Amino acid sequence: MLNAEEISGKWHEIKGKIKEKWGKFTDDELTQIDGNMEKLRGKLEKKYGMSKKQASAEIERFNRTLH
Repeated sequence: MLNAEEISGKWHEIKGKIKEKWGKFTDDELTQIDGNMEKLRGKLEKKYGMSKKQASAEIERFNRTLH
């Protein structure tokens, strides 16, 4: 798994993968998130109707795929 610093540093690469997985995100939203996983979790909760626990689990699974 990537840590927060690595995610932030590779955000431009990761943005495309996030958009593939969660296609409802706009480019503006991804720019606002800017590598902050708490912001991503919040957006997943709102856009996809996930609970905090579900969104956190989704992000964790996604993060494991980044290697």
